[in-house]
Amino acid sequence: MSRTEKQKMLAGELYRPDAEIAADQAVTKAWLVRYNAALASPVSERHALLCEGLAHVGAGAVIRPPFFCDFGYNIRLGDGVFLNFNCVILDVVEVTIGERTQIGPAVQIYAADHPRDAATRASGLEFGRPVRIGADVWIGGGAIILPGITIGDGAVIGAGSVVTRDVGAGETATGNPARVHPSKSGQ
Repeated sequence: MSRTEKQKMLAGELYRPDAEIAADQAVTKAWLVRYNAALASPVSERHALLCEGLAHVGAGAVIRPPFFCDFGYNIRLGDGVFLNFNCVILDVVEVTIGERTQIGPAVQIYAADHPRDAATRASGLEFGRPVRIGADVWIGGGAIILPGITIGDGAVIGAGSVVTRDVGAGETATGNPARVHPSKSGQ
């Protein structure tokens, strides 16, 4: 039996966006219009809206509008997660953010990827690589997390950093490309 393009997408395989995928994106766009219009609404109402659009939303999780994503149904937020204004998550595959993680404004998390070979890219094929962010992580404003990255529990990502490699638990990474720095005791 042949797999659908959506099934390929969700599996992280090469896929070609088709009508089913476009329909899912249209549903997400309509949901985002409602969510982003709810900026002045109580946090409890925004939380209920998040639960409509995302795969999992833990207790006390907050995303300040405006917020943008591809599908929503691939995003899992742990308890107490906080995303500040203007974050983008390209979630063609799963993006998981652990408990109590705090994410600054304008952070971009990319699970969507494209073939490096120009001919394959020109054919319209795409793929995704999951992004996993642990618990108690702090990500400074304007940081970019590239496809396939894992950030361990308690890590710190400096503002404006571009994370091109995994960051281990408790590590601090800053810069473009982000580099891990030795930890300093007492901080």
